[in-house]
Amino acid sequence: MTEELATTWDGLPISPEPPFGVCVVIYRRQQEQVEFLILHRADQGADFEGEWAWTPPSGARFPNEPVDNCAQRELLEELGLTLAVQPTERSADSWAIYSAEASLEDEVVLDAEHDRYAWVSLARAKAECLPEPVGASLQYVAQLLHLV
Repeated sequence: MTEELATTWDGLPISPEPPFGVCVVIYRRQQEQVEFLILHRADQGADFEGEWAWTPPSGARFPNEPVDNCAQRELLEELGLTLAVQPTERSADSWAIYSAEASLEDEVVLDAEHDRYAWVSLARAKAECLPEPVGASLQYVAQLLHLV
C-alpha cells in the first residue's frame, strides 16, 4: 500500500519530507532604503486583507525536489524572475527560508495565483504578512543580512 501524498491547492504533490516548502524573502536597495517584495494572493479577491492575503514568494516543495531548486522554481513561476537565492540558517526547518536580492531593473511578472505586488518597507511587510510567523520570516532575513 502506498502512502497518499498531501497536495497543493492546485493538486500538485508536496514532499513528505521536510522542508515541505520554501519562502523566499526578496529585497532591493533603493538609494538609502531597503524594500521588500510582497505578493497579494488572488484566490480571496482583490479586496481581501486578512491572514495569508500578503506573503513573500513561497510554495510547496515537490517530492525529491532539491530545496534550492524549489526556491528557484517558485521565483520563476510566481514572479518570472531568476535571482541568486541564498539559504538561511533556518533552512532545515519544516519550511525553508531563503533570501534573494533584486535590482531596480528586475521586472516582476505575476502568475495567476497573485493579483498584485508591492515593494514596501520592512515595517509594512511585517504588518501586511499575516499570520505573525510569515512576517517574522522577513524580520529574520533583514536581521541576518544586516538590512536594518
